[in-house]
Amino acid sequence: MTGPLTGKTIIEIGHMLAGPYCGMLLSDLGARVIKVESPEGDIGRNIGPHYVGKHNTYFASLNRGKESVTLDLSSEAGKTGLAKLVGMADGLLTNLRPAAIKKLGLTYDSLKDIKPTISCLALTGYGLEGPYADSPAYDYVIQAMTGVMLLTGDPDGPPVKPGFSAVDNSAGIMGALGLVAKMLEGKGGQIDVSMYDTMMSQLNYLGSSYLNTGELTTRIKDGGHPYIVPAQLFPTRDGYIVLFITHDKFWRLFAESLEESEWLSDPRFAKMSGRSANRDLVVAAISGRLMEKTAEEWVQQLAPLGLVVASICSLPDALEGALAASRNMVIEIPVDDDNLRLIGTAIKIAGESPDFRAPPALGEHNALISG
Repeated sequence: MTGPLTGKTIIEIGHMLAGPYCGMLLSDLGARVIKVESPEGDIGRNIGPHYVGKHNTYFASLNRGKESVTLDLSSEAGKTGLAKLVGMADGLLTNLRPAAIKKLGLTYDSLKDIKPTISCLALTGYGLEGPYADSPAYDYVIQAMTGVMLLTGDPDGPPVKPGFSAVDNSAGIMGALGLVAKMLEGKGGQIDVSMYDTMMSQLNYLGSSYLNTGELTTRIKDGGHPYIVPAQLFPTRDGYIVLFITHDKFWRLFAESLEESEWLSDPRFAKMSGRSANRDLVVAAISGRLMEKTAEEWVQQLAPLGLVVASICSLPDALEGALAASRNMVIEIPVDDDNLRLIGTAIKIAGESPDFRAPPALGEHNALISG
């Protein structure tokens, strides 16, 4: 392995998404990640119908580069095996329910006698303690409980769930940050990261606005920004573009490109404050003009001016496009007689190249705990 976490060993006891994603991020950064699974394996091994050779693509997308050890943590043999792994580890992460975490002895208080310097991350729905601690927590539920769904979608439509696992992924990233910070400190201890807290923290300026002024942000048509106008989706002749104009300087460039001199003299248009106060008027005027050309024609006209504009990509467009290729965001791992294609890492470090390896077979590294 290569990377800033080379030489660090982390035990992962998790399933499905948030925990395994957290572990994979650390593996991509060079850590040795030993995934402890029940004899039946992470249920993520069997989610979805897609396989490349023997590799389930859902599981592979979250578990590349790891080692796999099978243990029944409720048995004496399992506890002995876990103790052996803890003795060689710098960190432990788990996304089991709090009751299971405590029962199986996966907290710092339970493990400190084995390894005083081990850093233990509990990645849960609502925290290790408290009245909600053992309530079921999934991405969908947390999005509902934090107001994220009610903030998403058009005002006349139903609440909308973002099209990917925003909560699980965000919690995995937050957990990785917390665990690395605690390992850097070198003292050992408990890290408590919850999915609920993670999403609440990402409400930042929306939450601050309500807490300090009572102003409630509501859904705006076409995904409009609550303060910046124009900053939203706009229909064109053949599809949608995103247009995001944050400064009056960029507004001037936009208006001049569309030969709309009145937009530079009319106080309802010329300044950010005017545009924000007259959202409907400004958006209607822009929408009428943008219907004159195709999405790609507008991008070609406006992007060279330095304006923030883009057409809407499909998932295949994004994955197979030139930008993803230039950023090495699609990788290939040889497996059997085929190639497993996965999303690459978002963290690029000068002079280092991640060692992307295939996900482990169940119990492939049981020799670590034998003898």
